[in-house]
Amino acid sequence: MQTTLPGWLSGHEDDNQLPDFPAHADTQRLLCRLDQLGLIEVTGDDSRSFLQNMLSNDVRQVSMDSAQLTSLCTPKGRMLAILVALQRYDKLLLQLPKDNLLPTIKRLQLFVLRSKVTLSDVSDQLHCLGLIGPSSDELLDHILGNAPRNRFGSLTRDGITVIRHPGDTPRYQLICDDASLEMLWPKLQSQVIPARGTAWELTEIQAGIPSVYESSREHFVPQWANLDLLDGVSFKKGCYPGQEVVARLHYLGKPNRRMLAGRVALETPPPPGMTLHVNDEGQQEAGEIVRASHHPDGDIAFLAVMRLSMVKKPIQIGGQPVWLDTSSLPPETEDTGAPH
Repeated sequence: MQTTLPGWLSGHEDDNQLPDFPAHADTQRLLCRLDQLGLIEVTGDDSRSFLQNMLSNDVRQVSMDSAQLTSLCTPKGRMLAILVALQRYDKLLLQLPKDNLLPTIKRLQLFVLRSKVTLSDVSDQLHCLGLIGPSSDELLDHILGNAPRNRFGSLTRDGITVIRHPGDTPRYQLICDDASLEMLWPKLQSQVIPARGTAWELTEIQAGIPSVYESSREHFVPQWANLDLLDGVSFKKGCYPGQEVVARLHYLGKPNRRMLAGRVALETPPPPGMTLHVNDEGQQEAGEIVRASHHPDGDIAFLAVMRLSMVKKPIQIGGQPVWLDTSSLPPETEDTGAPH
């Protein structure tokens, strides 16, 4: 018997009619469609070695049990993409914002040469869902038998790939095809509240997970966006584009910028790449938005790469003062040895 999926879940309708943050969202499980994300499938005999030579993390560690955060850089160490690399059966997948997917495929394709590698956009073939909230792990235990508990732990069963994402609140990403989604929905339907993808975006910000969009390509080195603190860079693997710059900053220098969380009273989220300034006559550039989202309190939550020399000064964006969470700053604060 075929299951009838609601339009927002099947993707045949947008999710604009759904709330960003349903009432009592902090005590309920939310389910979101993650249409803002795309998937690149990497296949061929040389697929893993190809990615190992291209990305900042050790792709050899990606397995059916473990996904990872990683990045694609220019030779100067500037990030072209931040990706979640995962394995679904015998296929390697790279997940990233959909608006940066085609430029990333184009960049990777330049290096394929004679390698036995095929890069495909499979965003329309697989559904990406976000499950957020208390006891989400127990719910998935009941459905799949065993939900991963470790950060970026992964499990694929019955056509459903589950990845545990970082955060204080349990949250999982579910990747599945049409048939698996039809099988999954009846088991989820009475256990979740539908919400827009904004809810997932907010949890990414709260977990301190950076992203690179088409508008912010080549703006940051991995350390500025804290990717080294998030296990998104391996300093033991071999060469990849930008490796010399990234390694030199790690071993010989200290980043002069780091990513911080913040809040600001604006009506709409500032776009990636928008500049934050010191609130004085000089309007010195203090930082740059990485990602931003509405917050249930009515203001905007954001992540921004900030100049460490500026973070204790009054900062504004869009004419409004911002609050920065400096409590999570790593110990290095000196402006030495860092690329500008």
